[in-house]
Amino acid sequence: MLFRSKRFSKTSADDIVIDISEDAGIRKLHFGGDDTQSAMRISNPTELVLSYSRCVFGSLLFADAPRDMLLIGLGGGSIAKWVHEFLPETKQTVVELHQQVINVARSMFYLPEDDERLSVLAADGAAHVYGMPLESTDFIVMDAYSATGIAPPLATAEFFQACCDRLREGGVLAVNLWGSDKRFAQYCDLISAVFGSRILLLPARQKGNVIAFGFKRALNNPKWAELTDRAAELEARYPLEFREFVSDLARMNPHNDRRLFI
Repeated sequence: MLFRSKRFSKTSADDIVIDISEDAGIRKLHFGGDDTQSAMRISNPTELVLSYSRCVFGSLLFADAPRDMLLIGLGGGSIAKWVHEFLPETKQTVVELHQQVINVARSMFYLPEDDERLSVLAADGAAHVYGMPLESTDFIVMDAYSATGIAPPLATAEFFQACCDRLREGGVLAVNLWGSDKRFAQYCDLISAVFGSRILLLPARQKGNVIAFGFKRALNNPKWAELTDRAAELEARYPLEFREFVSDLARMNPHNDRRLFI
């Protein structure tokens, strides 16, 4: 079955068309086309159905669970719901440009109401970052990719530098990218330049998403054995395939048989 929610706001600048489909117990959110922006298993709303959303938390291989987190781009709220459920010590702020998307995430995708650990704002993501105090968060996730790519204000050296400056020591930026985008290498080069080449790429096993991680501090070329041990510990705590993340890191990053070079 297919539901359609058309324009919410009165101004054309805020116009967005949202399609919601359901099949085999999976509800999906689409922005006016066939591309799936978010997916939810109705019987298990906090499960991360799309593999790219699980890859975002590959950051936990290298950093502790964040005290504070910023998510730019809400979609159906999959990432926000997972954090709210499985990272109880994390306080997260979510910035979504369209109020209509927030409304649909809450009415159709079971996004919780705001509380002491979750604040969802209808605002511009870039403007929000520029307005944050320096070194005020541990984890920034940019999930603002659309069929036309990353919005230009979110794809500049200045913006990535602003993200880096807002991260505390040991903080991580995670950016959802599309591997076949003609600007993919450009985006990676910008992140790498800002973060002093401290970048890792984690390809998702579904479709062509790639999560680019920028690290505020050096990781000192961790050994594969250490990462595998860390992955096993994380899998005992969280329902994610961390050992697969470790093996997939070898696909797109410099390494040898003993170490990952970062």
